[in-house]
Formats: sequence, C-alpha cells, structure tokens
Amino acid sequence: MTDTPPIVAFDKVSKTYDEKSWIVDNLSLDIRAGEFLTLLGPSGSGKTTTLMMLAGFETPDHGRILMDGRDIVPLAPHKRDMGVVFQSYALFPHMSVDENIEFPLVARGVAAGERRRRVAEALDLVQLGALGGRRPGQLSGGQQQRIALARALVYRPRLVLMDEPLGALDKALRLHMQTEIKQLHQQLGLTFVYVTHDQDEALTMSDRIAIFHQGKIAQLGGPEELYNRPRDVFVAGFLGQTNLLTGRYDGVDDQCSVIRLADGTALRAQRPEEGAFTLGQTVNAAIRPERIRLAPAGAAGPAADGAVLAGPVTSCVFHGDHLTLHVDILGRDVVAKINPGETGALPVPGEIVRLLLPSRVTLALA
Repeated sequence: MTDTPPIVAFDKVSKTYDEKSWIVDNLSLDIRAGEFLTLLGPSGSGKTTTLMMLAGFETPDHGRILMDGRDIVPLAPHKRDMGVVFQSYALFPHMSVDENIEFPLVARGVAAGERRRRVAEALDLVQLGALGGRRPGQLSGGQQQRIALARALVYRPRLVLMDEPLGALDKALRLHMQTEIKQLHQQLGLTFVYVTHDQDEALTMSDRIAIFHQGKIAQLGGPEELYNRPRDVFVAGFLGQTNLLTGRYDGVDDQCSVIRLADGTALRAQRPEEGAFTLGQTVNAAIRPERIRLAPAGAAGPAADGAVLAGPVTSCVFHGDHLTLHVDILGRDVVAKINPGETGALPVPGEIVRLLLPSRVTLALA
C-alpha cells in the first residue's frame, strides 16, 4: 500500500475560527486508496475540523484539498463521492430504516428499482436485513450506528468518513463494532478516514494513525511504529501509558544513550538518531509500563540490560492477568504492569521493590 498514489492530498491547509489561532495549521497529509487512516488527538487538536473540511462541511482559509489531483474545496459535499457517519448518527426519526438508507440515492436521482436493490444490499452488509420497516427510535444504539454506516455505504462512495461513530456506545458494544467496521473495510476495500480520541480504538483498527496536536500532525505512521517508536514526549504520553524520568543526556556508551538522573543514576536507552541531542541536554527516559520487570532482591544500579531502580510501592492493583504497581522513584510515580507469577505475595504499600528498565525498550525523548 505504500506505493499506492494518494486518493486525497491536503496541501498546506489551514483553518481558523477566530482569526487569532489556527485550529488546523499548515496541514499536509496524503490519504492512500484503500487504507484505514485514523485521525487521533485530544479535544481541540484539529482532527474533526480536518475531517469536516474533507467532507465539505467546513472550508479551509488557506491551502488545497486534492482528490485525484483535482481541488475539491469548491465542490459541494454531495459532489465529493464521500459517505459520512457522525457520532449522533443523524438519522431522520420520521423515516423508516429503508427510507433513511435510501435518502442519499433519492438525492442523486437513482432509479427506484436500483434504489431498492442497493438498500437491501446495504442492510445485508450490516446484518440488519429484517429491520427495514422500523423507525430509528425502535432500534438500539448499536443498530442505529449500523444503519448510519449502511446509509454512508449505499451509494458506493470512494471514501467513508467517520467522526467518533462509537462514542455513544457502551464498552462491550464499542469493542464489537470496532471489529465489524474493520471487517467491512477489509471486505469492501474502500478508503476509511476515522476520527477518534480513543487510543485503543486507533491501535486496534488502523493501518496508519495521524496524531494531531495543536492543529498539526505530531507523528504519522502505523500503530506499532507510533507505540514503540514515538517521536516525542507528547506522542509517547498520548498513545498509551508511558513513564517519564527526566535527566541529563550523557552521550552514547556501548551503542546506548546514557541518561543521568538527578541522584546520579545512569539509565541506558536506545541510541537516538545522530545529532538528536547535545551533551548535557535535559531529556526524558520513556518506557511503557508493560516493559518494566521486577529485578531480583538486592539488585540496584547498573544491570546487563538497562538499570535497576528501587523505591517504595504506593499502590498495587490486581487485574487477574497482571498487577499494576505504582512505585515512587525519585519523586515520580512509575507504573509497572507485572505478571502476578513474578511476585509471589502481592507487594504492599511501603514495600521496597526493584524495577528493571531494559535499555532495548527504553527511549530517550525530548
């Protein structure tokens, strides 16, 4: 898919609502045909505005949005060949399910016989073929979400745009719908652009993720790349849980970065790109909680693969398949997810434990 030419390209697109700050700031982004691209970020980061500009419901103040090389900014939403699914579903309460799904085809002048065939086909896609005569108010939240998706698919758009479509569902149904939407994407081969603030949702469903921060893309890549090789502290902290220990960059030793903490402890981390840091620069050692291990009793200081840090437990939560340990390390709350089989008796608050931070999975980040 990396060699596929983009179906859509944002070319230096900016948007402001108050003439003082940019909600989307000089955005350039290629969307590949057939991919599942997620726009992920906190509230106000620009992800939904980007989707709305793509759909045609918002207009850029600067820049172009190209589809197959043609600027679509002047085109009305219904001429862009895109289906849109909103968080609110936006179903017409006075219409039946069939009529809701049929509405985009009526607006496009599709003949009645073809409309009926496509509506039945769309209902079968979302496994609700028996509910065409019902009104939206007679359906569950999950069923309404499926109907909204069927309406977006019924006229066979080239792109399907989804804005927080699962936000109103409970956790179990949300997880089920994530699987269904991803299966539909794979089955149909359409291009999906999906907006969410849910990190797990993004990791589960996406081919690529664009992480938005203050109107810009902080990092763009596949789920594994972003999770294991975040570019900076914001990306590391937003996508999943990350421990950060601040120290001084002491250069490279045996192909590892050395980060000197305030108490003099030297942490070892993956070697950064050439020229990423200068000697003495303040940096962060970043490590995911599930990468931390318990060190043998009595161990502390340097280790063959990283460093061992000791501190008192502040809390221990049993989750069945793992323990979540909170440990005070130099005044920082360090979280570790530990296999219960490693501990014997559960650690109790105040107990000193020793944590191994392996250098191969610890990152140095600015």
